[in-house]
Amino acid sequence: MSIIYILIPIAILLTALGIYLFFWAVKTDQFDDLEKQGLSILFDDEKLDNSSTQTEQQSNEEESKKNN
Repeated sequence: MSIIYILIPIAILLTALGIYLFFWAVKTDQFDDLEKQGLSILFDDEKLDNSSTQTEQQSNEEESKKNN
């Protein structure tokens, strides 16, 4: 029975922490655009591929300039 005296305050603290974190997330606009994050995963690879392709092209151009 004495464990109840420990578990109830812990439960109240965890509930208060959860409520605080929820309102903090809403206040800092964490839930404004839920679709953007899901779609951004699809387009990140293209950006990386383009940048790596551009980097390869630049290095190839530099090598050809050195060879001439």
